[in-house]
Amino acid sequence: MEGTGLEKTIGVLNEKFEGEVLHAAMLYDFPTITLKKDKIIEIIKFLKEHPDTRYHYLTTLCGIHYPELNQIAIMYQLHNMMSGERVRLKIYLPAEKPEVPTLTTVFAGANWMERETYDFFGVIFTGHPDLRRILNVEDMIMFPLRKEFPLEDQVREDKNDTMFGR
Repeated sequence: MEGTGLEKTIGVLNEKFEGEVLHAAMLYDFPTITLKKDKIIEIIKFLKEHPDTRYHYLTTLCGIHYPELNQIAIMYQLHNMMSGERVRLKIYLPAEKPEVPTLTTVFAGANWMERETYDFFGVIFTGHPDLRRILNVEDMIMFPLRKEFPLEDQVREDKNDTMFGR
């Protein structure tokens, strides 16, 4: 199949998942596709196995909080290391209940990335084999990379702001 990485990937997706693509563009020279969330695992598996795409390496999986939209995006970056082609896939979840199936059934390496995304954004990856905090303390009650939380502890008395130019 000919065309740019974006055109080729959209063509492959439309073979089986017509209507699932919400938006596609080259952003900063990176093909980026926004999809409906319901079939994301099936779509990624399809792109991994399809002979025209073979995105067989999961480079990145992370969360992005959009408080103005009351949503959390999950961003997946896939890479075909033989051709050098890459693609970024995004889905949006409601911030009140961010839940999506685990990608560990397709990429074992998603394990750590999903735990980190849970730890910092509160995204529940259903079916994950060990979804618990990985970097923050277990009894933490917030998800610190959500933008509704302040960057610093506002009640600390032991810090000297003059050392930081404040």
